[in-house]
Amino acid sequence: MNWSIIADNAPLYLQGTGLTIGLTLASLALGFTLSLGLALARNAASAWIRLPVAGYTLVFRGTPLLVQLFLIYFGLAQFDLLRKSFLWPWLSSPLVCVLLTFVLNTTAYTTEIFAGGLRHLPLGEVEAARAYGLSPFTVARRILLPAMLTRSLQLYGNEAIMLMHATSLASTVTLMEVTGVARTITLTSYILFEPYVTAAAIYLGLTFVLVALFRAAERRWAGYLV
Repeated sequence: MNWSIIADNAPLYLQGTGLTIGLTLASLALGFTLSLGLALARNAASAWIRLPVAGYTLVFRGTPLLVQLFLIYFGLAQFDLLRKSFLWPWLSSPLVCVLLTFVLNTTAYTTEIFAGGLRHLPLGEVEAARAYGLSPFTVARRILLPAMLTRSLQLYGNEAIMLMHATSLASTVTLMEVTGVARTITLTSYILFEPYVTAAAIYLGLTFVLVALFRAAERRWAGYLV
């Protein structure tokens, strides 16, 4: 084994780890924001509101993330209208395509997670808030969303970890995150074991951090549910 090559490429691994963390945090932040409203719409009484959201989550949860990435990265170039539009400088960027794919995917999963948490909310809480005279917006802000989030923390933590692992697919479209760095070292130095063991160790360390953060969040905000 030749670990000196790994030591020599430590700066590359550091850069790749930064990109992995950046993709994970940006995707989670955007997906979380979009999912809040979509989760409420997913449980709406009107089928005109509920069914489009259900269709969106079905498509993105029912197809592989790698296929979605290829369709966005390679497929959008097939449309002349997009290539001639002001969006093309953005959509031709691997980073933008990867981020767009991850956001759409995690939003679909997070929407269903949050919608499930909302369905487990005791009806008495909502009825009491309405009887008190609170407006629908206030009920959503003070009752529905906080209860939905606390009941969904554990599942959302799993989604965050899965998304962080899924960032390894970014290397298939030239981005040099952790897996991309390992692949590059393998191709240039002709060693297989050390680069991927190092990548696995980095992912494992990041996973421990995420698990610790979500467990702390559960103790802080969802301890009363235990």
